[in-house]
Amino acid sequence: MSPEIRDIFRIFAVGFIAAIFHTVLKQSGKEDFAHWATLAGLVAVFAIVIGYVDHLYHEITSVFLLQ
Repeated sequence: MSPEIRDIFRIFAVGFIAAIFHTVLKQSGKEDFAHWATLAGLVAVFAIVIGYVDHLYHEITSVFLLQ
């Protein structure tokens, strides 16, 4: 399996787990922790995606010969 596909599944898994944590914590009356769990999932996904954004930036600068 290619690394890109693996990262797509990793993003899906992080989102799914964050959604489950959010639902469970919200049902138990701990909405503030539920929001923190969602925020932690979002930060984890951003950490995965930031590498691809960096790679895209370098590709664009090399295509257009920007310094």
